Amino acid sequence: QVQLVESGGGLVQPGGSLRLSCAASGIIFSMYDMRWYRQAPGKQRNLVAGISTGSRINYADSVKGRFTISRDNAKNTVYLEMNSLKPEDTAVYYCNAERAGRASWGQGTQVTVSS
Repeated sequence: QVQLVESGGGLVQPGGSLRLSCAASGIIFSMYDMRWYRQAPGKQRNLVAGISTGSRINYADSVKGRFTISRDNAKNTVYLEMNSLKPEDTAVYYCNAERAGRASWGQGTQVTVSS
């Protein structure tokens, strides 16, 4: 079965950086579109960034220029480099793998931006 395990979250001051990782198993990773979503308390889960099997990339407007998504198919891992973090980036960040309309989710990793 598909397993997605996120890591790298934590507490960081405004203006700081974090790098999230999502390690996948149980799938042929290179055949899956990968995405990062986030969900703040009391809010809906929203797309942050996505990278396709062909490495086409898209970002939410709120993170453009600050976040970078990448993938390493040899390591079955997708990354989210987050710079210039703001308090409004505080959320649980979820990894998502999708192929042919079927999606799987990780358990999430908490990112808290606070002084």
